[in-house]
Amino acid sequence: MVVCVLLPRFELAVAAGGRDVLLGLGPAALAPEPGREQFVGEVSAAAQAAGVHPGMRLGEALSRCPALALLPPDPVGVADEWEVAVRRLEAVGAAIESSMPGRACFEASGLRRLYGGRVLDNVTPWLGSGTPPWLDAVVAVVRRALALPARIGAGPSRFCAIAGAVRARSRRPELVAGGVALAGEPVTLLRQVPDMAPLVESLERLGITTLGAVAALGRPALTDRFGKPGLRAHGLALGQDTPLRPRIPGETVQESLELPEAASGVQAQRALELLIDQLLATRARRGRTLRAVILSAKLVEGGTWQERVVFREPLADAGRIRLVLSLRLALLPAPASTLRLAVERFGPPHAPGAALFQDAEAARHARLREAVRQARLAAGPDAALRVLCVEPDSRVPERRAVLAPYE
Repeated sequence: MVVCVLLPRFELAVAAGGRDVLLGLGPAALAPEPGREQFVGEVSAAAQAAGVHPGMRLGEALSRCPALALLPPDPVGVADEWEVAVRRLEAVGAAIESSMPGRACFEASGLRRLYGGRVLDNVTPWLGSGTPPWLDAVVAVVRRALALPARIGAGPSRFCAIAGAVRARSRRPELVAGGVALAGEPVTLLRQVPDMAPLVESLERLGITTLGAVAALGRPALTDRFGKPGLRAHGLALGQDTPLRPRIPGETVQESLELPEAASGVQAQRALELLIDQLLATRARRGRTLRAVILSAKLVEGGTWQERVVFREPLADAGRIRLVLSLRLALLPAPASTLRLAVERFGPPHAPGAALFQDAEAARHARLREAVRQARLAAGPDAALRVLCVEPDSRVPERRAVLAPYE
């Protein structure tokens, strides 16, 4: 059974400075990130009552609710607070899958014997109409570890658990048994799946308002009209979803730099060079290469900015890392007062130094092998082939040479 822990309006509450501050703002929504598409983020309950929903265009949201307060997004603060919450859940033994801040899913079977006792269905059958006793015990442990107001749902799949968490209103978890229990849910529940959000508006225009109506359309009709998203929407309406993919817990290695004055352009580039040197020199790196990093900044005008960078190959050279990150730093929307560089994923340890005398032929073959590997990654295994002479004296041109894989 899958359990979903939902912290409603998590990003909006962080940007507002707390849930108490958010309650006093009235209609509010997250403003679009600088340089991104003009869509609003999470919205408050008052804004939702006025017809504003996440993912709506900014102009349409303001026309529906002229008194809408736009809060600058704070992706850095959201990432920091959500990382703390996820680590609390992992501390009790849960393998967390977190596709978005404010929502975490995990399999309850691993925690059942730890915190639910030996409540086996064939020995102590559960015949009640609420939730099984072992699930209540697991939920109690999760609430104590999280120490935050959360809605908790459970079900046989991820989407059923999310539906239960959205429906839950009290301190007890909401159990959604399967597709039959989803029939009466509104079609807007598909917005909880990021890939399905554009499909909701089209379904509402066709007069389809419930997930039961989506399931009644059938797979052929939905696939013919919407393609692959329609096929997945039909599976979600029946309570079917893909297996969970828990994250691998890792250590946090980061370096930050407070800028005495608002920095941009050349000053920001110089600060980035110092950050890279500090990160490569820290003892916590232990000689490992960097595979993925997160570059973030606190803006002088308010809010934060963040970019995730995945290197094409693990790097430990400051010059090459600087070359990649400087292109992302150019996207900084406003002068920054703080820069931070964090390692999201490490690579293998750095290779030892090269020999004193390099063989030119060996270096050429190494570069050629690397070029072939990258070409195959981009265009498939047939991207690099070699020509083999089979019958050079044949009168038929097609028999003279053949294409073979390049080893």
